[in-house]
Amino acid sequence: MAAETHSAWPVLDRGRASPVGPPVIDSLLPPGVEHAEAFGDLAGARLHPAEESAVAGAGPERRAEFATARHLARRALSRLGVTPAPLPAGPHRAPRWPPGVVGSITHCAGYRGAVVARRTGFAALGVDAEPNEPLPVTVLRRIATERELALVADLLVRRPDVRWDRLLFSVKESLYKTCAPMAGQWPGCDRTDIGLDATKSAFTARLLSGPGPGSPPCGTFDGRWLVRRGLVLTAVTRPARPGPC
Repeated sequence: MAAETHSAWPVLDRGRASPVGPPVIDSLLPPGVEHAEAFGDLAGARLHPAEESAVAGAGPERRAEFATARHLARRALSRLGVTPAPLPAGPHRAPRWPPGVVGSITHCAGYRGAVVARRTGFAALGVDAEPNEPLPVTVLRRIATERELALVADLLVRRPDVRWDRLLFSVKESLYKTCAPMAGQWPGCDRTDIGLDATKSAFTARLLSGPGPGSPPCGTFDGRWLVRRGLVLTAVTRPARPGPC
């Protein structure tokens, strides 16, 4: 699972991605969004003291993964023209970004990535990386609606090179990272309707209800996906606009 998680999600085996390769996430992002990525941990990555509490008691691998992700986030901030700063964990364990900035971090085995943008252009961002490997059936049934289960089953027959079950999981991770900071709460996997486009590497994510009981839908989110070098990657970019959703 990605670096930004919440208790409703199961912990998954992160799989293995190729250790080196050309950039991947840039093709999912529109102009105005900066990124940085790595296909493993960076030896020079260090944590700021304000970030230490997020990995207190963690083992060496988890600390290296976390430090690399924060290092990449600061690199992306520099590319955005923003002075790099400590990024302690905030609500939903997402990084606390500098004023005027939105962003998202993800990592799985063999991949770490971060994206950032200015709030003047984007209300929220969400990215996720997963291994292009089967999702446990118990997890799939936990996060998918009946319509989504049927969609995944059909796509797995039509294009078995893509693990559509894992892709669906990744889409919901990216959607969570986009929606939770905006609404202050995650409406839940069973209140989403995901449409996957197998030909255009795109998807739509519609929230069927808002984060609170009886609250109205939060609207439709558009995103993109790709499968490359053993990875499934998804990104949701929400343009700045009036209103909470």
